[in-house]
Amino acid sequence: MIRLIDAALLEAVSAEARQNPRGRKNRNFHRDDHQPAHRLLNAIEPGSYIMPHRHLDPDKDETMVVLRGTLGLLTFDDAGTLVDAVKMRGFESGAPVGVDMPHGTWHTVFALEPGTVFLEAKAGPYLPLTEAEKAPWALAENDPHAAAVLAGWVALLAGR
Repeated sequence: MIRLIDAALLEAVSAEARQNPRGRKNRNFHRDDHQPAHRLLNAIEPGSYIMPHRHLDPDKDETMVVLRGTLGLLTFDDAGTLVDAVKMRGFESGAPVGVDMPHGTWHTVFALEPGTVFLEAKAGPYLPLTEAEKAPWALAENDPHAAAVLAGWVALLAGR
């Protein structure tokens, strides 16, 4: 059975993200976490903090394409110094619409407007991040100071 990616599906997954305390929700197209290819919609709302991380497995390059809304992308070096800050949004904006992220790259993404949804693809199977894949210089998602860090990142991209 085919599954259409349309406005109704994007709104449904966005509504689920708004209801989720973490402010985000995945809609997986792959059957289970053991599949060799993971394809999913990732809905994210402003205020959701994703701790900077990297994927060390050479098969875990990651592709993200914005389908709706505006997504901020930051990349960092090993010391946590900002390398690049990019605002991604729909084709008609003239801005980049996505990224193909090589494995080993420290990164985070966050919503810059409500209803942001992106298509994500990377190799499976799903494995939780290891300690070596979590940025030692970044705050954990549940850290009370994470909101201030995220606010600084949003401000960084405000003028772009």
